[in-house]
Amino acid sequence: MTPRERHVQALWNAVADGDHHAAAGTALEALEEGKGVESVLLGLIAPVQMKVGAEWAAGRMTVAQEHIATSVCGHATEMLVARRPAPATGRSLGRIVVTCSDREWHAFPARLLAVVLQLRGWHVDYLGAQMPTPHLIAHLRSGRPDAVALSSTTTARLPAAHAAVAACHALGVPVLVGGAGHGPGGRYAARLAADGWAPDAGAAADLLDKGVPGEPRPGHRTLEDLPHLADQEYTLVSLAASDIVKQVLFERGALDDGTAQERRETTERVTETVEALAASLYLDDSRVFLDALSWTVEVLARRAPSGSSAVPRLLDALTGRFADFDRTRAFLAEARSATA
Repeated sequence: MTPRERHVQALWNAVADGDHHAAAGTALEALEEGKGVESVLLGLIAPVQMKVGAEWAAGRMTVAQEHIATSVCGHATEMLVARRPAPATGRSLGRIVVTCSDREWHAFPARLLAVVLQLRGWHVDYLGAQMPTPHLIAHLRSGRPDAVALSSTTTARLPAAHAAVAACHALGVPVLVGGAGHGPGGRYAARLAADGWAPDAGAAADLLDKGVPGEPRPGHRTLEDLPHLADQEYTLVSLAASDIVKQVLFERGALDDGTAQERRETTERVTETVEALAASLYLDDSRVFLDALSWTVEVLARRAPSGSSAVPRLLDALTGRFADFDRTRAFLAEARSATA
């Protein structure tokens, strides 16, 4: 076993046990063995945190255990931050705002980026998870940064991310986006008119090291670049989302069986799937909905088998409700074929 493999295994054991002290000790041991703070963050803590998410999805971690594990990784991160070298005197590389889009609660990737940028000499304003766009804009007005780094882990949050990008551009501030929510290879980033995309914290820092994107030109690719929204299907599906969820879960008896945890899981997955349909219509890309539906089927099979019947009921409810919506109907037809 290599030293890195040994450290990853030790950190995973500490995280799985919810042992903050042991996790911090492992991270500091790796640091003392000659690994730099950035190397420990990206090569040790980041992959362990990714495994936490995989274990939750596989049903081998409860929501509470996943939260504890994330807290342990966060504690180890803060211990490393406390050990980082003192910043060099003189002017910083620039000022970057790092945050998550509205309703995006997965803050760990953004936190990693904030720390890595600080290590490399940037002044960072870290705003954390779930930043409403009006508050982000108020912060930008108080002291204009060189750029905003916006993290989106969940694809269903991309309409909100687009609103944030457009608002930042209106102030002349470029936006770098990142996170799994932008799809494989960042395929949705261009739809949001982002000035750059990166798959992870290390790549984002490397991109900024090459130079901050130039100031967006006035009117730079906003909602007018999504002409399909003129059919209002995204708006109408979004407005009807809560009614659809209630219809599937309560009127059709999808929550009659199973444990309380399974019922909560089913509710969350069905809600996210309807939100993904809305995001799919926003981006005019059926893959958003198909990927979310596949994820729902997989997670319910592992974590809430009693809720698996909610998926065909959901497709039936959506098809009946939006039979006259051309794009929605086409996306739902693809979904039925994919799940047949």
